[in-house]
Amino acid sequence: MSLTRDEMAAMVARDIPAGSFVNLGIGQPTLVADFLPEGSGVVLHTENGMLNMGPAAVGDAVDQDLTNAGKIPVTELPGASYFHHADSFAMMRGGHLDVCVLGAFQVAGNGDLANWHTGAADAIPAVGGAMDLAIGAKRVFVMMTLFAKDGSPKLVPSCTYPLTGVGCVDRVYTDVATFQVGPEGAVLLETFGTTFDELAARLDVPLRRAEEAGGDPGSS
Repeated sequence: MSLTRDEMAAMVARDIPAGSFVNLGIGQPTLVADFLPEGSGVVLHTENGMLNMGPAAVGDAVDQDLTNAGKIPVTELPGASYFHHADSFAMMRGGHLDVCVLGAFQVAGNGDLANWHTGAADAIPAVGGAMDLAIGAKRVFVMMTLFAKDGSPKLVPSCTYPLTGVGCVDRVYTDVATFQVGPEGAVLLETFGTTFDELAARLDVPLRRAEEAGGDPGSS
């Protein structure tokens, strides 16, 4: 069976190293906050100026003045701090984030990212902080469905949408598989409800198995 969004978020949370400073992009990536284990030491950063953000707020915990960059009410953890928007972007651009988790329209096998505009004439571009995060974070994880509603793959040999960043993505978490991407191409790490051969038949990007690449190249 393919993974739900919550199951994808739990997998991403599992792979974030303890003690990391992390930014979660708008959309699916915000769910990761709900699955970080207590005591992991992971510090969540938001573009709108907060460190040590907690999980999403529900019920009486909702404070409309306390939101993430996607305007979703969140909680704060002990030691949380607030700062100017410009300072937040300085942290992103200055290489101070260990990991960022972003959504995407397309990811290329070499790690190129397209997630701000489809290029369609009637589409609304959404630059936000994606370009700063994609280049500023030490590692970039992407969460997305592997196939679009029309069945076309989002993991591609070369992005056809306007690029957000070049060669910036390290891992891609999807509903049916997890991949490592980079200069040596796409490596299939895990599958869910499908097989290597089935994916290889549906994707135009060349795939390698993890064992062919010497194990999980992103485990260090």
